[in-house]
Amino acid sequence: MRRALSTHDFGTVFRVARERAGISYSKIATECDIKPDRVGLLARGTGRITSFEKVVQIADALRVPGRMVGLAPRPWEAEGAPAAPPNTTGPQLHRRTVLQAATASGLAAALPALHSEPTPTRVTTPYVARLRDRAARLRRLDDVLGGGDTCRVYMGEVQRTKAILRRESFSEESRRQLTGLLAEQAQQAGWAYFDGGHSRDATSLYQESRMFAREAQDPALYSNSLAFLAYGTLSRDRRAAVGFAEESCATITDSTPATVRALLHERLAWACAVDQQPAGTERALQAARKALTEAPEGEPQPHWSAWVDHQELDIMTGRCWTELQRPLRAVPVLSSALAAFPDTHARDKALYLSWLAEAYVTAGEIEQAATTVSRALELSQDVASTRPRQRIAAVLGKLRSYPDVAKVREVLEAAEI
Repeated sequence: MRRALSTHDFGTVFRVARERAGISYSKIATECDIKPDRVGLLARGTGRITSFEKVVQIADALRVPGRMVGLAPRPWEAEGAPAAPPNTTGPQLHRRTVLQAATASGLAAALPALHSEPTPTRVTTPYVARLRDRAARLRRLDDVLGGGDTCRVYMGEVQRTKAILRRESFSEESRRQLTGLLAEQAQQAGWAYFDGGHSRDATSLYQESRMFAREAQDPALYSNSLAFLAYGTLSRDRRAAVGFAEESCATITDSTPATVRALLHERLAWACAVDQQPAGTERALQAARKALTEAPEGEPQPHWSAWVDHQELDIMTGRCWTELQRPLRAVPVLSSALAAFPDTHARDKALYLSWLAEAYVTAGEIEQAATTVSRALELSQDVASTRPRQRIAAVLGKLRSYPDVAKVREVLEAAEI
């Protein structure tokens, strides 16, 4: 139970609650405001709960201490606090044995505490290093939550760092490092706003990030701000997006870390693919793979690019070939990479499955496409991100041309629920 709570594996939580505490799935569904059939699916290992609001709701319904799911202490945890008001729409959960095995050690690994240490009057480089470590911890939120849940958290970090820069005193080096951190935080906040469907806010933050990175004399962060601008501009102006991506790659030098090189070339490949430039796409993908393959052993990598690896590059490769309508290239690489991709990263896996489903449609494998998009639908439930829904809707639109296929009818009906 501790392990399931710490990883937000609520399917296991529900199953153990029924087996060990005798709480029926119907009671769980009523208290947690989840459809009974979905509770059963979760308990059988299908789907994930990733929405922050739903995590809070489940924690309160099952009386799970906040610390065990990465939340602040719940109001009812205070000594002598009154019980939560009764739910007049259904039976109550009073079985405290649900959490008999739980202890204070069950912290959600992906959700760091959001309190922060007091800011010293004079900011030192060790203090900036601690703030950078905090930023790295907070970045992990993006693995399990969508931008709609995280954008305010990341924006709060941007505003706090700006306030420190305005009010406190520094050495020249500590100011430069803190300005670089601000560039990094603005990029993360911009990504969250983009993921949450607020593209204008995202673009503004990317532009700010570019300015801060230039001021901090950090070429890698400057390049990444251009790559983010390329990614965010694609839906409005493909040629401008390719231009931003090409400009970002032009900044690469011999001192650019391998994962940064790969990330910049990946973004260029994606821009070229969306702009229907197969030759440019292939050149950029080859450059990204070369950067990872020839990376010097032990080379330090920025934490904001360290997630770029061969699996991620394979997924980007499959996405690019899907955009270019080359399913014979896209399907094998996407299928192989996604087989090992964890369901805990529900938003990203749902997104990537949508490209695999589209590749199947292009290849004429309609039943396989419907099966794949059905899985993407399951994973995307309760994810606070607009991108999976947009992508899945596009694939479903293509599947509507095949109403005679039973699996297509099934997934279209599920999408309407």
